[in-house]
Amino acid sequence: MATTKKNALAVVPGTGAVPCRIPVAAAVLAEIGLDPSTWAVLTDSIFPSAATSEGIVLAVRYCQARGLDIMKRPVHVVPMWSSALRRSVETVWPGIAEVQITAARTGLWAGLDSPTFGPDQTKTFAGWVKRDERWVEAQATVTFPEWAEVTVYRLVNGNRCPFSEMVFWEEAYARQGKSPIPNEMWQKRPRGQLLKCAKAASLRAAFPEEAGEYTAEEMAGKVIEVDSVPMASVIDSTPVTAQATVPTVQETAGTVSAPGDQPATETVPRTDQTKTAAIDEAAQAQINKLVARATTTKAWGQAEEYARSRFTGDHLVLALQALTTAAAVAVKEAQAQAA
Repeated sequence: MATTKKNALAVVPGTGAVPCRIPVAAAVLAEIGLDPSTWAVLTDSIFPSAATSEGIVLAVRYCQARGLDIMKRPVHVVPMWSSALRRSVETVWPGIAEVQITAARTGLWAGLDSPTFGPDQTKTFAGWVKRDERWVEAQATVTFPEWAEVTVYRLVNGNRCPFSEMVFWEEAYARQGKSPIPNEMWQKRPRGQLLKCAKAASLRAAFPEEAGEYTAEEMAGKVIEVDSVPMASVIDSTPVTAQATVPTVQETAGTVSAPGDQPATETVPRTDQTKTAAIDEAAQAQINKLVARATTTKAWGQAEEYARSRFTGDHLVLALQALTTAAAVAVKEAQAQAA
């Protein structure tokens, strides 16, 4: 049967074929325990903006690890610009619903107050955006609340304690690519999107261990940051593009990306011994952070993807070994608790 880009086929031997937007290997479906019909629903209805099967598979594995119903869309596939790869990559982040589920599962979430908003501001944003594979100048005028604040309550030693966080719109909104122009959702729902971010921030304040992950609403339009210390390939003092690190909520420094923008390079003129020590120390620190994050979220597949985009050579081997060891320990601890 012929396939098209818009109507590809996901096939599992013995089950026939189901039309879907993004094809996937039968072995992958078997590994994550899905049938073709479910995959078609995920690609066409649950994650309609996802562009790759890898992004959806990561979302499935995240939900399986956290015991979440993926059909309720607790997570989102978010495209993020990689400064190192010079292209957009797909990442998986929990939605505000997942953060609320995590807080509710503790049995200590004691409600929240109605949100409060700051005064409205009107501002025109302008910059370069890519449309139909072409760079064009664009602008958008948006009226938005200056800030939003939500108070979440948690039971602490039997007492109902408030936790409040104020989030500012211009610090939180999602951009179109690397331009300062808000994306369509933040233009259409400037209050609603900011409310999600404020609610997520307050839930993290109230439940720092359980809800420590940033949400898709907060990460959309952000950039996978470039580490200030290049990796092992810089030991020879040759200019190379720095490798990507795990996403942060900080915005990338510099100006709007325009046609012809080139990757930043850096040469480190140090002695071999000094450079090796600095690079190894920096790599180990990043690996430790990645392992700690994966241990908290149980998103081992996502952590491995980050490791492969972040590290090379011996550092990649070290990162994967650390993740494998941490995952094995987590499984043993879970089995011990279940027993």
